[in-house]
Amino acid sequence: MLKRIAVRLLCLSMTALGPLTTLAQQQADPDINSKIRHEEGSHSQIMHTMHYFTDIYGPRLTGSPNHKAAADWAIKQMKEWGFENAHLEPWDFGHPGWTNEHLTAHILSPVKDQLACRALAWTPGTNGTITAKAVQLIPPDKPTQAEMDAYLNSVKDKVKGNIVLAGKHLFVKVVIEPTPRRSSDETLKKRYDPNNPEGPPQGNRPGNREQEPPDPTKLTARQINEQIDQFLVANGAVLRINDSALDHGQIRAFNNRTFDLTKTVPTVVMRNEDYGRISRILADGTRVELEFNIANKTYPEGSTSYNTIAEISGTDRKDEVIMLGGHLDSWHSATGATDNAIGCATMMEAVRILKAIGVKPRRTIRVALWSGEEEGLLGSQAYVKEHFGSVEDPRPEFFKLDAYFNIDAGTGRARGAAVFGPPAAAEPLRKALAPFSDLGVMGAAATRGRNLGGSDHTSFNHAGLPGIGVNQDPIEYFQYTWHTSLDTYEHIIEDDAKTSAIVIAAAIYQLAMMDEMLPRFGKDDMPPLPKPSPETPAASQPRPTGSQQRR
Repeated sequence: MLKRIAVRLLCLSMTALGPLTTLAQQQADPDINSKIRHEEGSHSQIMHTMHYFTDIYGPRLTGSPNHKAAADWAIKQMKEWGFENAHLEPWDFGHPGWTNEHLTAHILSPVKDQLACRALAWTPGTNGTITAKAVQLIPPDKPTQAEMDAYLNSVKDKVKGNIVLAGKHLFVKVVIEPTPRRSSDETLKKRYDPNNPEGPPQGNRPGNREQEPPDPTKLTARQINEQIDQFLVANGAVLRINDSALDHGQIRAFNNRTFDLTKTVPTVVMRNEDYGRISRILADGTRVELEFNIANKTYPEGSTSYNTIAEISGTDRKDEVIMLGGHLDSWHSATGATDNAIGCATMMEAVRILKAIGVKPRRTIRVALWSGEEEGLLGSQAYVKEHFGSVEDPRPEFFKLDAYFNIDAGTGRARGAAVFGPPAAAEPLRKALAPFSDLGVMGAAATRGRNLGGSDHTSFNHAGLPGIGVNQDPIEYFQYTWHTSLDTYEHIIEDDAKTSAIVIAAAIYQLAMMDEMLPRFGKDDMPPLPKPSPETPAASQPRPTGSQQRR
């Protein structure tokens, strides 16, 4: 009898403890910030991750074997850290992968010297060593179609069998007063002041700048470039050279926008200093001979690209999700360190910290490493479309995403954040960031823009979801490393990266533990979609593959 009573009392006590256990899981840890700081200060893995993303797997052009290998390694690493549901999600890039395997360039006469170049992505190679005379084409500035046609007809006989310098040399002025490497506290305090009538920062990336509408009577720079490509193919040029137009030997090579190797000749971007030297010799009337050997390779399997996903599962609100991420793909002029291996390493590290200190979040925390960002936010757009839809056409998961954090502006420490939503959406974020003023964090603010551009959080904003862009100190990002041949591991500031990981880990923890999701715009006050740009490339319409699962 006594034994039965004891068993009943034990069962009753366990029943009573059940709700208390659940309640305990729902309470935010008051010491969480000190635990986060200690874990990162004592056991950081951020530079280890950087080493693999850059030295081993860089560069990581979308569709390339290097990108896929980097994504596979990230999955392996996150599984080792204890993340759950780690997987690759495919989406249809629609173009083959491409890599440059070999490039040598020399001037043979009237002097002998090496030349610094990078191949333009998705252009053909030379099929061995070629030697040819150099000629220079300098089309009229901002021509009409008739003016462009007249110029090309006038130089048609000059290009066959020759190497063509396309455009005049740009003399880059010496910068006497360089841009400050750190944003001032005073400036950021004003920007993040909720009572500031000028409003919050709209980001620190070129994609957010307003552009003047083009003159419809004039050809755009893109149209001029396309017509020169067509002209060189049709008239038998053997190679095209573009001026990097940057100082201090930087080279920034993008891509053939058609992704069709038959529509362009082999093309390189040359260091401004070398381009200028050749231009001046040609201007003297002296014959210049150049030698190139370029080996490029395409990969049909690269037409399917992948987003890299992993999670810490939530508890009582596990169907609601806090996301954070950055883009893993890069351009190919260097190893893609500041753009954006460090962003991916930071976000992985933020989640690793929480896992290492034993956090049991109420909401699921999901990290995403995107591909296709450099070609037009393609991977994140595909993911948003597949999983969430948009406020105009929502999927069920649309209502379960609390927020998405994005970092993608180089090595500089996090200084604040801007969330897409009503002013009330910034308040929880502001409170979460407040304990880190000693690390230079100045606050948070709300934004209303639904424009695509800048980075992957705008894919979420565009859909009407709470994307959060992290604002960072500029350091030397736009001056020297953004998409350039200088974007290497050596330009990472370790202490700044660790600071960002600490701040973001704390912010996502606080949002994951809140009773309510972040306030959102309702249908009645949702900002309208912007009008599409007339020059939006067709490639910016991503498509999830049929096999992509909704998770």
